[in-house]
Amino acid sequence: MEYTIKQAAERVKLPASTLRYYDKNGLMPLLKKTSYGTRQYSETDIHWLELVRCLKDSGMPLDEIKAFMMLCLEGSATSEQRREMLELHRANIERQMRVLTRSLGVINYKLDHYNEIGIFHIDKD
Repeated sequence: MEYTIKQAAERVKLPASTLRYYDKNGLMPLLKKTSYGTRQYSETDIHWLELVRCLKDSGMPLDEIKAFMMLCLEGSATSEQRREMLELHRANIERQMRVLTRSLGVINYKLDHYNEIGIFHIDKD
């Protein structure tokens, strides 16, 4: 089945402008277009977009996502490189999660003791 850009955008919950941006920046190398230049998204393209979104949402920069996707196109010869990239990315996510957990603890403490500690502010006279 083929999808229009609008249908693909709805499926992956991204604006069509983002899909165009990804295509223009080489993140959709397998995307087919009609003779008029209309993008035609396949199920494979949808899955590809879902992976791009996952990596982007979890903090991977677009240039690294593009490098990962290019390695995917090279097949099994690059599987070790891709695995290493994902392991490094996972470690970055875990590090971010630890920082966010600590920050959440501070925020929760402040909220739990809000009436006692008051609002931090600077008095201007």
